[in-house]
Amino acid sequence: MAEVKKTATAAKKAAPVKKETKAAPKEAAKVVKKTVTKKTETPVAKLNDATYATGKRKDSIARVYLVPGKGNIVINGKPIAEYFRRPVLQMIIAQPFGVTKRDGQYDVVAMCMGGGLSGQAGAVKHGISKALNTREPDLRPALKAAGFLTRDSRVVERKHYGFHKARRSTQFSKR
Repeated sequence: MAEVKKTATAAKKAAPVKKETKAAPKEAAKVVKKTVTKKTETPVAKLNDATYATGKRKDSIARVYLVPGKGNIVINGKPIAEYFRRPVLQMIIAQPFGVTKRDGQYDVVAMCMGGGLSGQAGAVKHGISKALNTREPDLRPALKAAGFLTRDSRVVERKHYGFHKARRSTQFSKR
C-alpha cells in the first residue's frame, strides 16, 4: 500500500510540472514575438544609400548611418529630441553639420551603446563627422580644424588603493 501512495503522490507532483511546462512555451513565444518585432523595426534594414561610420567617446560606441534626406536624426529608434532631452547634447550632435554647412541635407540613424548620455552624444558627433568625411572628402579640412575627426581618448581614471575615489584622499586629521 505504501508503494501505491508514493506513486499517487508522485503523479500529483508531476501534474503541476506539466502545467508549468505548458505555460513556459507560451511565455517564450511572447518573448520571441517581441524580439522579432524589434528586429523588424530597426531602421538599419531600410538604409540603402547609407554611409557608415563608428564614433567613440568615453565608454560609448555609436554606429552611425548617414543618408541624404531632410535632416532627421534618429538615435536608438527615437527622435533626437526624445532621446537627448538636454539642448546642449542636441547642439553637440548638430555641430558637424553646422561647421560644414550641411544643415538639413542628411538624415542620421545611430545606434548607441555604453556609457552615459554625454558620452553617447560625443560618440554620435564623432561618427557623423567620420561619415561626412567618407561621403564628401572635401569637408575634411573643416572637420579636422574643428577637431571633430579626432577621437577624444579621455576616459575615467580607475580607483586607486587607499583612496576614496581615483584621487580623493582621506580627510586630514591633525590629531
